Amino acid sequence: MAKGKGIISEFKTFIMRGNVLDLAVGVIIGGAFQAIVSSLVDDVIMPVISLVTGGKDFSEWKIALGESATLNYGNFISAIINFLIMAVVIFLIVKGINKVSAKFSKDEEAPAEPTTKVCPYCKSEIAIEATKCPHCTSDVE
Repeated sequence: MAKGKGIISEFKTFIMRGNVLDLAVGVIIGGAFQAIVSSLVDDVIMPVISLVTGGKDFSEWKIALGESATLNYGNFISAIINFLIMAVVIFLIVKGINKVSAKFSKDEEAPAEPTTKVCPYCKSEIAIEATKCPHCTSDVE
């Protein structure tokens, strides 16, 4: 029984980690977003494309391989368009997030004051407060 409690405890720890919860939320939002993109492609983009192609719907684009089998390449084209729209939207979201996070990280990071300088004579690195180089014993400013 003690082993079972250990495994359950480890599983709870694993599940409650931030990255697992973030992943779960991402998958749920991605599924909901996929429905929006599918509607955009099927209800907005495909009708416009079918006007250009003479009124044919992509789902009608197929090649007969026999009496009962067809190669539905029109559905495949729709899936590619769905993927490309999703990829562009995700790219724009990530680009926006990176831009915002870079702006905030620049504001928070102040340049560190130097703690060393280089001796002009022997080119050794010395403390910034030093007035004499410990390596070549030259006077430095």
